[in-house]
Amino acid sequence: MADRRAGILGTGLIGASIGLSLNRLGWNVTGWDKDPHALSIAASRGAVSTAGSEEDLISRELDLLVVATPPKVTPQVLRGLSTEALVTDVTGIKAEVIVAGSHLTRFVSSHPMAGREVSGPEAADASLFNGAAWIIVTDGAGEADVATLERVVRLLGAHPERMNAARHDRVVTAVSHLPQILASTLIAEATGTVPDLSLIGGSFRDLTRVAASDPILWSELLDTNRTLVIDILGTFGKRLTEISDLLVERRTGDLVDCLSEAARLHGELHAPVGLVEVALPDRPGELAAVGRALDHARVDVRDLQLRHAPYGGGGLLRVFVHNADLPTLSSALAAEGLTVTREEKR
Repeated sequence: MADRRAGILGTGLIGASIGLSLNRLGWNVTGWDKDPHALSIAASRGAVSTAGSEEDLISRELDLLVVATPPKVTPQVLRGLSTEALVTDVTGIKAEVIVAGSHLTRFVSSHPMAGREVSGPEAADASLFNGAAWIIVTDGAGEADVATLERVVRLLGAHPERMNAARHDRVVTAVSHLPQILASTLIAEATGTVPDLSLIGGSFRDLTRVAASDPILWSELLDTNRTLVIDILGTFGKRLTEISDLLVERRTGDLVDCLSEAARLHGELHAPVGLVEVALPDRPGELAAVGRALDHARVDVRDLQLRHAPYGGGGLLRVFVHNADLPTLSSALAAEGLTVTREEKR
């Protein structure tokens, strides 16, 4: 798909990240944003080859037009489009979007299940979509156009998943919108309860990472999806009440069963990977030693987590690899003089 032409309406985190990736693949990318500063940053970072006006971009002959505007604006933008290009959007709620784009000759709505807790073209990354799911919404879309968009998605490093708009909206309510609300609520609860936030451990930081996300963007998403969000909050509230009842009634066995089932389901979310935990002293060269160990071990690293000690003195690095690679990695780390504090199969 080299020498193809793409247009991007909206050069925030997602739009600019798509532009960066397409540019590296040899596409000619034209961008527009209502904020000239954002467009300028996207251009300076190589996310767009050419900066044009909205009208100019729409009038160009394009192979792909990506609408990456804010959720509240996207339906309006789609209704105003008239183009023969394949059009997709990247919003997190699809019910209204599908209707808004139904007049277009070639429209396939989509949603990359990737992002960061920071926003804007400054945070854009060409590798943002590597290994991520990318939902392709099939409502009203032609098979050939769906297949074309799937090929583009794979080029961007993502894995396309087909579903209809109704299912998409329910899925993202559970796996994206609910976690966002929970993270924000947990932060608020901790602030009112914990006297010193430096006492908070790594698990709390993991749970609340997304609370740093753009509040304006999320208020728009939650308001647009308010019916499903309210529904799932009610269901989640009932689950919390059930756990509270187990504690009140001291039904320890049932509580163990509940927690055990959650642990089992969590295990199904991931490939069978194990954990090697390494203690890192607060001195130069420790991460370089880890890098040398990884290079020597030649293991398939599935994830990395670095947790700094709140008062200095280094931190803990967790390296997740396939269970079979645990002994090899531990030996390589020890050979570099690093202290392996835990090796755990999962």
